[in-house]
Amino acid sequence: MIACVLSFVVTALVGKWLVPELRKLKAGQSIRTDGPKWHMAKEGTPTMGGLMFIAGVGVTILICCWKSMLQGNFSHLYVFLFALVYGAIGYVDDYRKVRMHQNLGLTALQKFLMQLAAAVAFLCLMRFEGLLTPNLYLPFFNTYLVMNWVVYLIFAAFVIVGTVNAVNLTDGIDGLAASVTVPVALFFAIAAAWWGYRELGVFAGALCGGLIGFLIYNFHPAKVFMGDTGSLFLGGAVAAMAFAFDMPLILIPVGIIYIAETLSDIIQVGYFKLTHGKRFFRMAPLHHHLELCGWSEKKLVFVFSGITVLFCALALWGVAGRFAM
Repeated sequence: MIACVLSFVVTALVGKWLVPELRKLKAGQSIRTDGPKWHMAKEGTPTMGGLMFIAGVGVTILICCWKSMLQGNFSHLYVFLFALVYGAIGYVDDYRKVRMHQNLGLTALQKFLMQLAAAVAFLCLMRFEGLLTPNLYLPFFNTYLVMNWVVYLIFAAFVIVGTVNAVNLTDGIDGLAASVTVPVALFFAIAAAWWGYRELGVFAGALCGGLIGFLIYNFHPAKVFMGDTGSLFLGGAVAAMAFAFDMPLILIPVGIIYIAETLSDIIQVGYFKLTHGKRFFRMAPLHHHLELCGWSEKKLVFVFSGITVLFCALALWGVAGRFAM
């Protein structure tokens, strides 16, 4: 709770300074011309706002966990630094978009290779530190599936890169990615409290508070966007927490919205190619389809966040047996 409040305060204060500075630097977001027409009104809204909650989380874990780090406990720091690497990839992407004044930054291949390299490095570090096992925990069944290390690492790298890009896809309207990720962070904070993972709980609480602080500026109508800087950091944080808790499959229920958004994109592309030009959805990902069906941005945020809350509660029930182990 202290971490949540502290991160909220730091993020809100950083945002008060950062948003005007981004405007001065003319770090405005370029809007997709093929998106909903009313989004064009957002052209020029400052991006890279994710820097404010990254700062909030970073300051909070240093203040709340410095004694733990002196004792050699670095699990939360590994998670933060891993997410920070993804945030740095997003920052490079955002910077190129702003500099070139278009909605294209790094190429898909460039981003994929950097993300894959970061995932492999993180997994190797976690294994070296003894914080990762090839025993795949199965939520709701309270059992483990023992896997070969090589197979597990390939699976884990796929899950991490997939999760990061799924969170990135969810960041398409004001407040959506942040609002959906708040209950996910809260889930991990509760799990950490029950299992006694204090440092990871501080990180999860700080992420929750930082996102709430960010929503002051990002809720519709947004004064700033998180950009790839923020969305890739969030994706990295969510994926890293799942592996730090040694239960990556929990991403299925808690990340149900991320998965739905990604599947809608895959279905759209696949259907378009199979039918030689027809579309399954009016527009992908899913939130844009619902927008074109008449849903407001606020309704989308509340519905998607509500669904995430329900599935996070279900996930807590699904891992309840592990709490007793």
